[in-house]
Amino acid sequence: MTAEPVELLAAGLFAAAVLHTFTAKLFERLAHRVPRHAGLLHLLGEVEVVFGFWALILIFAMALMTGGDSALAYAESRNYTEPLFVFVVMVIAGSRPVLQAVRGAMNVAVKLMPMPAAVATAWLGLAAVPLLGSLVTEPAAMTIAALMLAPVVFRPTLLEAPKYFALGVLFVNVSIGGTLTSYAAPPVLMVAGTWGWDSAFMLSTFGWKAALAVLVNATVAAFVLRRHLAAAPAEVNAAPEAPVPVGIILVHLGLLAGVVLMAHHPVAFLGLFLMFLGFAQAYERHQSPLLVKEALLVAFFLAGLVVLGGLQRWWLQPLVSGLEPLALFFGALGLTAVTDNAALTYLGSLIEGISPTAQYMLVAGAVAGGGLTVIANAPNPAGLALLRRGFSDESVGALQLLLGALAPTAVAAAAFLLL
Repeated sequence: MTAEPVELLAAGLFAAAVLHTFTAKLFERLAHRVPRHAGLLHLLGEVEVVFGFWALILIFAMALMTGGDSALAYAESRNYTEPLFVFVVMVIAGSRPVLQAVRGAMNVAVKLMPMPAAVATAWLGLAAVPLLGSLVTEPAAMTIAALMLAPVVFRPTLLEAPKYFALGVLFVNVSIGGTLTSYAAPPVLMVAGTWGWDSAFMLSTFGWKAALAVLVNATVAAFVLRRHLAAAPAEVNAAPEAPVPVGIILVHLGLLAGVVLMAHHPVAFLGLFLMFLGFAQAYERHQSPLLVKEALLVAFFLAGLVVLGGLQRWWLQPLVSGLEPLALFFGALGLTAVTDNAALTYLGSLIEGISPTAQYMLVAGAVAGGGLTVIANAPNPAGLALLRRGFSDESVGALQLLLGALAPTAVAAAAFLLL
């Protein structure tokens, strides 16, 4: 493998960014010890800021090494459709009318389930909503699931260990829950057109296995959480929100559906988003504050990953192409922890003559490992942004997340390898 100086620099900064994600919680603790620089330390402790921060350093370094025009040209050559899409979906899916519609459906299901309401809510949020991601896309499913689970599972009064396990299950289930169709999961989307995978193929080859793994993971998590949910003191609920008129809910759901259908056309879905903002402003009394800040941080994170990841091909592609199918599965599973799984499968789609078995193993490993770290799957930063307030120091530890995701990842891996 030979690399240009800029590529070597990008690899070093990428490694620094990965290390930064694992030490982000340390910056939050330092912020309490060094009040003078608390603002900067809190900023560096935001996991959503990490890759955008190091991507900016890369662009500045490239400007010094190759000139400002070259650095700007590289930044403008990257495809930012996914960060933009995740931003738009987070804001719309997190709006009060959409959430009231989802909660209404979930409340009906909770009443029909023979278990305590909190446990039923946890199970539905960890099982039904991730599978719904195959229809509404994984970022939308992550947003809905996080907002649904936050007041029940991810609250400060609950012990940290079960919360990290639940977070690992959520991330893994969202990653594999989008594989029932060919358009909802970013790592599948990267190869579906090139390899001719349609939704019927995904359902028969990946989807049913993923669904079984999702149900197993969610059931185990609900079982583990049942005592903690019963023992944790109930939170004081704010005044109930006024019901949103059905017409406004239908408009929101229609705009969300339009954004999902136009997911690959940023001009179209941004136009729909502007319509959404105008409609939300016109009926402000039926809205809660939109998740603009959280969504912007997530988009910044993903955009940084796009910039840094674009210069990692020189070492990733030879590594992926040189593995046998079974080794490719475990290689993809491990590499996903340190790079976005969509980037990994995209590089695999560039390999000429890759066998159908190797294609399956690459995608299966990439989606199975999508919950190991924050950067492993594009929707993970969205979930982190919405749930981190429930953890100590309002920060999620990368090592604790990795440990919490190991068991559900093993279940997903076994489903794809053995079934």
